[in-house]
Amino acid sequence: MNLKLPSNLSALALPAGILALIAMMVLPIPTVMLDIFFVFNIALSIGVLMAALYAAKPLDFSAFPTVLLFATLLRLALNVASTRIVLVNGHEGEGAAGQVIESFGAFLVGGNFAVGLFVFIILLIINLVVITKGAGRVSEVSARFTLDALPGKQMAIDADIAAGLMTAQEAKARRVEVSTEADFYGAMDGASKFVKGDAIAAMLILAVNIFAGIGLGMIGYGMSASQAAETFITLAVGDALVAQVPALLLSIAAAAIVTRVADASDLVGQIGRQFSNPASWLPVALVLFAMGMIPAMPQMVFLPAAALAFWLYRTLKKKLNAPIVDPVEDVLDEPQKIAIADVSDHTLVTLEMGYGLVHLVDDAKGAPLVTRVTGVRKQLSQTFGFVVPQFRIRDSLELPANEYRIMLGGVELARAEARPDAVLAIDTGEVSRDHGLHGQPTTDPSFGCPAIWIAPAEKDHAVAEGFLTVSADTVIATHLNHLLQERAQQLLGPEEVRSILDAVKERAPGLVEATHPDPLSLAAITRMLRALLADGISLAHPVPILSSLALGLQITKDFDALVDYVRADLGGWLVGQVCPPTQALGVLTLDAELEGAILGGMKDPVTGQPVIEPDCARMIGDAVADHQARHSDRGLALIVQPPARRALAALLRQRAPTCLVLSITELPPSQSVEVIGVIGGRQETPAPPQLPDASHEEVLAA
Repeated sequence: MNLKLPSNLSALALPAGILALIAMMVLPIPTVMLDIFFVFNIALSIGVLMAALYAAKPLDFSAFPTVLLFATLLRLALNVASTRIVLVNGHEGEGAAGQVIESFGAFLVGGNFAVGLFVFIILLIINLVVITKGAGRVSEVSARFTLDALPGKQMAIDADIAAGLMTAQEAKARRVEVSTEADFYGAMDGASKFVKGDAIAAMLILAVNIFAGIGLGMIGYGMSASQAAETFITLAVGDALVAQVPALLLSIAAAAIVTRVADASDLVGQIGRQFSNPASWLPVALVLFAMGMIPAMPQMVFLPAAALAFWLYRTLKKKLNAPIVDPVEDVLDEPQKIAIADVSDHTLVTLEMGYGLVHLVDDAKGAPLVTRVTGVRKQLSQTFGFVVPQFRIRDSLELPANEYRIMLGGVELARAEARPDAVLAIDTGEVSRDHGLHGQPTTDPSFGCPAIWIAPAEKDHAVAEGFLTVSADTVIATHLNHLLQERAQQLLGPEEVRSILDAVKERAPGLVEATHPDPLSLAAITRMLRALLADGISLAHPVPILSSLALGLQITKDFDALVDYVRADLGGWLVGQVCPPTQALGVLTLDAELEGAILGGMKDPVTGQPVIEPDCARMIGDAVADHQARHSDRGLALIVQPPARRALAALLRQRAPTCLVLSITELPPSQSVEVIGVIGGRQETPAPPQLPDASHEEVLAA
């Protein structure tokens, strides 16, 4: 059998280290190597402590339980090796066990083994009773809470995926993080027992070194009781202190990890930031100063401490009050730096104004335009059935003083003039020619009616003459509302659709699950709702729309077929928008030959929809507009074959926007109709006011 060594020699470091630790427990090692390993153990403990302190969150040091195991194993192996040397060579003097143990026994405790013994006991109590016990309890509670919260976190991830709040890759990464977090706290719960067991082992090893050393010294080496006690107790205490200092450092590291709260910065930055409140240091300075003024207190200690606390208070207060410099806006220092905010506009609807209209948005003057625009946004949101994105109002040096323009997605929809020092008097058709008003003739930008900009003092005169008078801010807001009313589908984006789905999910979660995210993604359902908005279907009542969509998905996945199915299912709602239930719907139809020519004519190669010739389109538009003018007191609907509905709806959206275009399948069976005319026929003879059922079916078939 051929064995291949790993190409990366670093892969052998960990197994070789573990084998070296086992060998250290069994085989004797020179005192020089023992000193080297003691120094390495201390350095390793300090490194682990620093890594724990500078971790931004516990999972940043997820290898800590394993590192704690190996560090504990190293320290126990050193205790076994040092015990062997102390018992075998301890009679030769305090330097027989190595210079590190001798230095700890002589320098740290002054050669007095009783003092060293007490110091070791104190360190052991601090480590075992205070730090290790507290860290173990925190690890146990954290592991329990983390494991209990694991199913809820998994369900939250599934809910975020269903709502479209995260992608599959983000969800996969989040699941891995949640699983790693549960494994980490579970491992820390067990790893804390290593520290506790290590402290108990250190106490037992100290007892073995003392009693066994004194016995061997008196029996095996012929030393007196006092000599054996002084020699072996000093060596045992030095050995215990050498091991206990790294153990204390690792216990502090373990406690720092398990008590760590996730934060954007490391532990040092977190503590420093939370202690940087200047209000915390002023009471400290006052209390220290008051204590320092007591005659019995050491003033040379308290007064400098009070001065230091007051200096911290003044320094932190100045730093808190210092102006914050935004590096993005500091263009003078870095002229070559360009921020994304300088080259992009994330607002969908923008209202730009010349400098003469800026005072309409001034807070000091009441900001009348802001109030009007907010009202427009609220009204549009109620009409469309979703929260319309916020508008942006800004000045533009490119425009003349009294001009404004409305932008949608960076595209200019319209521009017009508004005079803030005048009132717009609009002629709605009821004004006589000799009205006597003088001003600047213009046209109403919203509806194209003739109008006059007049002085505010002539407003009452204009009203008496039959004019409709509006202020400049109302002119702008009305123009904005008129333009956006026709573009509801362009204002609907994935974020707005997600808000609708979230609201429906609170009351009907099964309805949302039937449509999103399977089989319709967030982008697909946004496209669907946009198409419905373009057809005049409001999203104010999303439940019936989603119900129809869910049922349609059981029949077909084709986009156009789904739109037709939803429209047919909502036919009663469509008719109800133009005709009350107590009135017959005024119906226009196309001549059979004309409709056949449209359906058999040219097709759009991209969409497959019929292409209506310009002369024919003009004739249909004029005929429908004429019928609308003659029957302005009632709602009208053009009833056509399903394949022709989209082409005719797009045609009449520009020429006769108030005329409803329905296919035969979208007309509710219970709806009473009255045929107003047949477009394209040789003569248009009005039918009786109310058709019987048989005539109804015959007209619709035509």
